[in-house]
Amino acid sequence: MSYQVLARKYRPQKFSDVIGQEHVTRTLQNAIAQDRIAHGYIFSGHRGIGKTTVARILAMALNCRSSSGSGSNDKPVLEPCGICDSCTEIRNGNSVDVIEIDAATNRGIDEIRELREAARYRPARDRFKIYILDEAHQITDAAFNALLKTLEEPPSHVIFMMATTQPEDIPQTIRSRCQHFSYRAMKFDDIMGQLREIVAKENIPADEDALALLAEAGDGSMRDALSILDQAIASTSERLTADAVRGLIGSAPATALETVMQAVAECSTEKGSTEKILVLVDELIGEGHSPTHFARQLVRFLRNVTVAKIAGKDSALLQVSSDERARAGRIADLFSEEDLTRHLQIMLRTHGELGYRQEQRFHLELGLLKMAHAQRLLPIEQLLSDVAASSSLPARTAPRPVLASPMEARRNEPPASARSNSVSPFAADSARKGAPKAESSGLCGAGAPARERCDITTANVVIMGSAAPAVAEISPDPRYETAITVETGLAPSPATAESLRDAVLNALGDQPMLVSMLENAEWTLNGNALIAKAAASATMIEMSFPAEARRVAGAAASGLAGRPIKLQVEPGGAQPSATVPRQASTATSYGSARNRAEQDPIVQRMKEKFGAEIRTVIDYREKG
Repeated sequence: MSYQVLARKYRPQKFSDVIGQEHVTRTLQNAIAQDRIAHGYIFSGHRGIGKTTVARILAMALNCRSSSGSGSNDKPVLEPCGICDSCTEIRNGNSVDVIEIDAATNRGIDEIRELREAARYRPARDRFKIYILDEAHQITDAAFNALLKTLEEPPSHVIFMMATTQPEDIPQTIRSRCQHFSYRAMKFDDIMGQLREIVAKENIPADEDALALLAEAGDGSMRDALSILDQAIASTSERLTADAVRGLIGSAPATALETVMQAVAECSTEKGSTEKILVLVDELIGEGHSPTHFARQLVRFLRNVTVAKIAGKDSALLQVSSDERARAGRIADLFSEEDLTRHLQIMLRTHGELGYRQEQRFHLELGLLKMAHAQRLLPIEQLLSDVAASSSLPARTAPRPVLASPMEARRNEPPASARSNSVSPFAADSARKGAPKAESSGLCGAGAPARERCDITTANVVIMGSAAPAVAEISPDPRYETAITVETGLAPSPATAESLRDAVLNALGDQPMLVSMLENAEWTLNGNALIAKAAASATMIEMSFPAEARRVAGAAASGLAGRPIKLQVEPGGAQPSATVPRQASTATSYGSARNRAEQDPIVQRMKEKFGAEIRTVIDYREKG
């Protein structure tokens, strides 16, 4: 007898032999025991996980002539005997009453018409005439329509079984007439256990690392793993090792992946060099490794590293060997979660591009260089924090470079005594994410001076300094119950009732009705209370002044005053004798909107850092 490959030699012959698909086999056995056998089944899922195999086992159980399963040879059995004529013929593929059809080649309407005509006749010997349609999604729509009526009301002796890897391509009218079983991809541990049993039965000495590589290369498919095992056994006459398997499937050494990521991590330091990355790529390609395959390996490795960073290296989400877990854990310690997410995105894009690019090596090198340079970028939150922190300083005559290394940014940072006392967006965002993040931002560190420490117990956000109105819109939401108070010892900005009134009206510029009511109110400043007496009833004030508007107005007034300001709007104001346009009363003190925008310190700093320019200026006070 000619050699039989392992995938066929160790193909399951009973329901109990099927691994990883207990939800399918258990349901089918219960249906047989309860005599609730359907006339149509759809088995869908990943390749090489037992769809056609279970269809054959079900056909053997329905037509088995053994009396051991049910006590009578007139009924189907829970487990086929495997020795009767019916089971033997079905296993060998020459049964008259169990017809396997390759739907990829017999997909037309003529073949389905022949099937429909043959289904009318009773089986020659067995209980049921069973049609197993493999790759059923290849059947044309016209052929499916021809099968529709027969599938809906077939003769009592006919059962259809369809196996497919793409169930979405099967029309809904067909799926609704069948019982649909969705198969699961094989787990790493299940494939490893099956490989151990097979190499033990075949008397093949094999290392655990080699079997782990085979299981990982199978990618959830038992058939793929066994096919590679067959090839690995033929490639070596001695013990099956990890190096032999890696050389067979064309994988780069696991140490190469770790070395590449270590070189990427070093690029954020002064000792790092991108030349090391290019040298490693050159060595791998010189050894015959495919750029596409290496990029795919690196994608899988980065995914494992990201999982190890988030859930720990011992997480069940990592379907790899113990050595790979340790390797992923070591690399996870070198990066933050945000860095790993960015690197994985870069490599996914690179791997996708390699499939249709001509110069694959160049694109692989470009993807690795992108990861290296990503280590040197500053977070946008930190740049915005620098803009807000230095908004009160005079504009620089020489613009700073747009991109700088983290070390240069820290050297060029102004001293603490010269910084503004405003809460930056970076600090506010860190505070919302939790106390540990806020401490790492440098504003709430344990070693910070007492006057610069953050008070997280305050009920409202106190934004101090001239930049406060610009960042009031991104202050923490009250529902987070988190607040920041920064004390610097600097003298607060002088504030009057008129200046606070203008700041509040500016902040509420997108609500013209509310602005119209407040601009004619009588404003007074009594300590930390800013009182506005409007010519409106208490009910009208309550309806026109929602909680969000109160928060924005309070933040704007507090930012300008440099201390907590509580805004109170009360009824009782005098009716205005004449309505004076608001832009006329404030044009003298503020000038034109464009001039104010150009002179704003934050706008000037944004121009320096990002090369920004003013395109459009909208003055909401004029719109009010």
